[in-house]
Amino acid sequence: MKKLITLTVLVAVMSLSAQEDKKFTFSGSVDAYFKNNISGPNEADGDGNFLTPGTSFANRSGFSIGMANVIASYEGEKVGFVADLVFGPRGEDAVFLSSPSTNIVNQLYVYWNVSESVTLTFGNFNTFLGYEVISPVGNFNYSTSYMFSYGPFSHTGLKADFALSEDFSLMLAVMNSTDFTEINLDGSYTFGAQLGFKDQYLNFLYGDQTGTSGPTFQVDYTGGFDLSEDFFLGLNATYNDTDGSSFYGAALYPQFKTSESFTIGLRGEYFAETEFGAGAIGGYDTEGDASVIDVTLTGSYAVGDLTIKPELRLDSASEDVFFDSDFTPKNSLSSFLIAAIYAF
Repeated sequence: MKKLITLTVLVAVMSLSAQEDKKFTFSGSVDAYFKNNISGPNEADGDGNFLTPGTSFANRSGFSIGMANVIASYEGEKVGFVADLVFGPRGEDAVFLSSPSTNIVNQLYVYWNVSESVTLTFGNFNTFLGYEVISPVGNFNYSTSYMFSYGPFSHTGLKADFALSEDFSLMLAVMNSTDFTEINLDGSYTFGAQLGFKDQYLNFLYGDQTGTSGPTFQVDYTGGFDLSEDFFLGLNATYNDTDGSSFYGAALYPQFKTSESFTIGLRGEYFAETEFGAGAIGGYDTEGDASVIDVTLTGSYAVGDLTIKPELRLDSASEDVFFDSDFTPKNSLSSFLIAAIYAF
C-alpha cells in the first residue's frame, strides 16, 4: 500500500511538473466607438457609400462597434499554437479575402522552437510589415494609417525566425498571395524577409499576387526610439510597386506620457500613389496619381484594463476626394471620434 501511495504521489508530481512546462492562455479585447465628421456629412451619399477617410476600420459615423477579439494560445517547451478569432465589423474588414468561407479567423498557426535560436511557424499569421496592426490594443491611434490600410493584413504560409545574436534577427517566409489566407487560387507564391536590429526592422515582400498583372515588390521600415523616459518616437516608411503601379509613404508617431494613466500622441503621415497603385485616392485623377496628408491627434487614458481614446483627425488630399455637408467635393476632411477598448 505504501509503495502504491508513493507511486501515485510521484506520478502526480511528474504530471504537475510537466504542466508547469506548458502554458495555456486566454486573452483578447472588445472595442466600441463614436465618430463624427466635423467638416463633412455623417450620412451615406446617394449610392449608399459612407463618406470617411479612405483607411481601414473606424469608418462608421455615430455610435458603432469595432470587434470582439478572442485569442487562445498554448505554449509548450518546444511547440505551441495560437488561435485568434475576431467578430464584428473591424474583424470582418480584417479578413476580407479569407475565402471560400465566411471567416472569423484572424490568426491560426502552430510553431516549433527547433532550437534556442530557430523557430518555425506554419499557418495564418498577421503581417510583419508596417507599424500598425489589426487589433486596437496594439495601436496607439484608434483610426489607422493609409500605409497600413493598403499594405498586407495577413499571410498564410511557412516562416522561419532566426535569432542571429542578442541584437540581430532574421525572418524568411514563403506564403500564399497576400491576404488569401485560406486558399491559393492560382499557384502564386510570395516571399518575405525581415532583418531586425535592436527593435528596428527592415521588411521585404516579393511575388505574384492573385489578380495583379505582375510581381509585387514592397520594402518597409518600422521602428522607434525612446527619446526619454516619457517620450517615444515611432517611425514607418514603405514603398510598394506592381508593374509600375505604386504607392509609398512615411509617418512619424511621437507619444508623450504625461502621467501613469494618460499619454498623448500624434500620427503625421504622408501617403501617395501613382497609376492607381493603391486605389485609395488616385481614382479621382485621370492618371491615378494623388497624395494625402493625415494628421491624427490621440489621447489615451487608462482606467484599469479599459482605455479611453479621444481622437481628432485631419485628412488633406491633392484631389477633391472628400465632401462638405452639402456633398460638394473638396480636398480635406476633419473628424472626431472617441473609442473605448477593454483588454483581458
